[in-house]
Amino acid sequence: MSSLEIDREQWSTRVGFLLAAVGSAVGLGNVWRFPFITGESGGAGFLLVYLLFIVFVGFPAILVEFVVGRKTERNPVGAVREIGRGWWKSLGWIFVVTTFVIMSYYSVVAGWTIRYTVLGLFGGYTADTDGAAAQFFDLAQGGEAMAFHGLFLLIVLVIVGLGVQRGIEVASKIMVPAIVLILVVLAGWAATLGGAGEAYSFYLSPDFGELATNWTTVLPAAAGQAFYTLSLGFGIMITYASYVGEDRNLAADGGIIIAFDTLVAFTVGLIVFPVLFTAGVDPADPGVGVLFISIASAFGKLTAGGLIGAVFFGTVAIAALSSAISLTEVVVSYLVDEQGVPRFRATAALCVALFVLGLAPAYDLVLLSAYDGLADGILLILGALLLSTYVAWLWADEAVTELSLGIDNIGNLGSYWIWAVRIPVLVVLVVSLALGISDYVEFLQNEFVPWVEDL
Repeated sequence: MSSLEIDREQWSTRVGFLLAAVGSAVGLGNVWRFPFITGESGGAGFLLVYLLFIVFVGFPAILVEFVVGRKTERNPVGAVREIGRGWWKSLGWIFVVTTFVIMSYYSVVAGWTIRYTVLGLFGGYTADTDGAAAQFFDLAQGGEAMAFHGLFLLIVLVIVGLGVQRGIEVASKIMVPAIVLILVVLAGWAATLGGAGEAYSFYLSPDFGELATNWTTVLPAAAGQAFYTLSLGFGIMITYASYVGEDRNLAADGGIIIAFDTLVAFTVGLIVFPVLFTAGVDPADPGVGVLFISIASAFGKLTAGGLIGAVFFGTVAIAALSSAISLTEVVVSYLVDEQGVPRFRATAALCVALFVLGLAPAYDLVLLSAYDGLADGILLILGALLLSTYVAWLWADEAVTELSLGIDNIGNLGSYWIWAVRIPVLVVLVVSLALGISDYVEFLQNEFVPWVEDL
């Protein structure tokens, strides 16, 4: 426990906690990343494998962060210091550093969503794919990208600075239902498009022969998406669970969060793929800007596409904000808990630092990829791997005891959970980390070094 004694806030209601946690998970990982990883990985076959990973890997992993957070009532640094032994006590720093780096470029991408919402309102989408790509590269890097990066952080500052109940909880109660409602309406509209039938076949009818052929790429992609979309490895769920009372059933709460998160991701696919197939756009197109190129050009080809596109990108912006709030809260909670910094001052200082660090990825997309590959591909997985290892092998009895609080009769659930973490979760994390390191080395050699040499 930190030597600084403070009165910590708690969620005013269970609904507030659930919506905040769902809002954390329902971000760019679902609305930006999920449909295009699905497209690149073959559609329905990937979706099936992803759902299996969510249940058998994502659920056990989210409970790891929940029990650590609620037991210690601390941010990731303080929480791991309290339960850890020896060098394990320093593990929490990985979460703070990872979250800080991710948030610095996440806000840049989130700024793009605001810009594209404005474009739609003023009929600015370009139907031609090449023209849309040129437009994206003009808007995604340089002075305009920096300005919208700053605007997004200003919004985050106001919400997180107001606190857990008055800021995060209130915002989540508004944003998350709005996201779900708008996505359901857009999915109904997408069902009327000419390419909907072909899109549903691609998205919902798995080709098991193709899946068997491509399983070496589908499995790691599905595992990585499962962790990313549930905000695992960020320390977010440790932080949010630290505001939860002992009477809460963490297993039930985890199940609700995962169900809502998966429902949102699935619904996004019901929107994106009909739009792409109707506009004749290949759903497997790769690239960091694919949402802003392929989808924007597709909306440019559709009747009333500008207005509908503005609604879509506006929803993406709200989803990005809901996740950004949770990312920011991880670092703010450390400053409040461990350093005794007043919340609003801590949030303001953090947002200024994030703005400065984010100027590099806002300047050039190569630098954004460098940030993302290090934080998302390596540090995120490393933190989740180390925490899961410690909890499952060195803190298992305490973890099961903490999980049992709020559950009438845990029975053998605790033992099953620990072994689920020890085997499938740790195996998936080890493989994902190895692939992340390999991919990052390849990126440095083939893209980053040539970029530096051309400066």
